[in-house]
Amino acid sequence: MESSKIRAASIAFLLALLWSGATAGSISVYWGQNSNEATLAETCSSGNFAFVMLSFLITFGNGQTPVLNLAGHCDPPSGTCKSLSADINSCQSSGVKVFLSLGGDPSYASYSIASTDDAQNVATYLWNNYLGGQSDNRPLGDAVLDGIDFDIEATTEHWDDLARAVSALTTSSSKKVYLSAAPQCPYPDSHLGTALQTGLFDYVWIQFYNNPTCQYADGDASNLVNFWNQWTTSVATAQTQGIFLGLPASSEAAGGGFIPTDTLISNVLPQIKTSSNYAGVMLWSKYYDEKTQYSSAIKASL
Repeated sequence: MESSKIRAASIAFLLALLWSGATAGSISVYWGQNSNEATLAETCSSGNFAFVMLSFLITFGNGQTPVLNLAGHCDPPSGTCKSLSADINSCQSSGVKVFLSLGGDPSYASYSIASTDDAQNVATYLWNNYLGGQSDNRPLGDAVLDGIDFDIEATTEHWDDLARAVSALTTSSSKKVYLSAAPQCPYPDSHLGTALQTGLFDYVWIQFYNNPTCQYADGDASNLVNFWNQWTTSVATAQTQGIFLGLPASSEAAGGGFIPTDTLISNVLPQIKTSSNYAGVMLWSKYYDEKTQYSSAIKASL
């Protein structure tokens, strides 16, 4: 009888290990808005990140000439960003997916989609200049990105049309093109709510910062957990591969919502990892992560 109990306990322990591995999360990070951060190749070779979002395509749509802004890393008009092609290929060779992020802070960005036809035009531009299409002047050179990220913080209309247009253009591609979104944590997101209901997004990293109603504050994670549960049970998940908890990598990275790593590990993660579509943590941004080593501190606990 005693040996049977030991065997049962051993089996339970092994199943727990397997379950832990199966539900282990990964880290996504935004890169490109501070020239003092590590290079893209160094970011990927750190081994901490599964996804890197190149930030941002700040101008597009409504007849505007698209503008890529990667802060001081390179200058798209002069063609110097094409040198990132080698870094992107290096990232992909090490298993890191590299996305182009659309939008960002509307105080310095200008983007909108005027109509369904405009969404199609923007999607065609993205396909030819960053994905599997062809253009005489691809801003990042010949490298083919893995996906498009929607960090939309302005306007509300036609983002669902853009998601459908990008998805439709890439269905015949030999390479999977992923869609991700970074909504604010109030549910539903005022800008991306309709788009997210299309079920076309593979990854959703929710920004649980700069939003007092749903972020961690003063040692209290209850608002965060409540909104997390609402998101994870409400987002259309037909094609969603995972939902990420979006956090600032330092107290300087956002106006609120920073969670110390020990608190995240001991208090917050145990509550959110019970969600079946939990997939990990998103960090803003690589620059701040270098200052705090946040990703290194949490990686083993995801």
